[in-house]
Amino acid sequence: MTALTGPAAGESVELFGKQRAALADVVAITVTPFDADGRIEQKTYRALVRRLLDGGVRTLTPNGNTSEFYSLTPEERRTEVELTVAEADGAAQIIAGVGQETGAAVSAAREARAAGADMVMIHQPVHPYVSQDGWLDYHRTIAEAVPELGVVPYVRSAMIEGATIARLGEACPNVIGVKYAAGDPVRFAAVARDAGLERFVWVAGLAELSAPAYFACGATGFTSGLVNVAPRVSLEMLHALRAADYPAAMRVWELIRPLEELRAERGSEYNVTVVKEALAVLGLCRRDVRAPSSLLPEALRPVVAEMIDGWDAR
Repeated sequence: MTALTGPAAGESVELFGKQRAALADVVAITVTPFDADGRIEQKTYRALVRRLLDGGVRTLTPNGNTSEFYSLTPEERRTEVELTVAEADGAAQIIAGVGQETGAAVSAAREARAAGADMVMIHQPVHPYVSQDGWLDYHRTIAEAVPELGVVPYVRSAMIEGATIARLGEACPNVIGVKYAAGDPVRFAAVARDAGLERFVWVAGLAELSAPAYFACGATGFTSGLVNVAPRVSLEMLHALRAADYPAAMRVWELIRPLEELRAERGSEYNVTVVKEALAVLGLCRRDVRAPSSLLPEALRPVVAEMIDGWDAR
């Protein structure tokens, strides 16, 4: 493969600058609402995106894990990107989630570009056997297919080395950020420095509960599914972290901890389920999720309602 030469025009540099700034923010992972027949409720989806925008969110990721990426069809993923771009109408940077086998990921990235997305976030490879060189080749192939877009690898494995990420950045200037979700702040600090702390925008990929520790180690943005429920809460944490006001950030941390811990129970079996339950409590969408996720047990539904009471989420 031929290495990219990088953006040569001032306009491209400025565009990547906007994209980098958008990653150093609350990166909202959108929720996919379903109707009673299991189809995407497009009007409701756009209303949820509008609520995020009106709440001050300026970076949106359709087709993330909170979007139930792996349960959506290719056509549904394409529709979700198109709906997000249309509703945002230039008011936010759009990072389309892509992934699965290389050809499918490349096709999805090109479709996202055609739809008007600004970046792609490459989901972690699902293959059970991943080598450093194979990980590099996979991401490089996708990044080279869309050199006009910013590219953000989603790193969930602590086995991916900083040196490998650095090699990807050398080959592909449009790889501008890393969503890091390996769950170990010490490992994150080492990987970020080995890869290039300033070369990439480092995004805490395990949402608000990980954000204070990751920011202390060099992250400047964090992803969030909870932001769909209460944009103000997530943005309050971001503002505290930008000001290095860790006591204020931890007050938000303590507020959201019960809900986030429920999402994380038993290998995160309720990750999306709890967010949709909270949105159902607020009357914003149905609670339906697709297998292999499942509805929250009825006994836990009032628990979620109590958890979000007083969040100023309505």
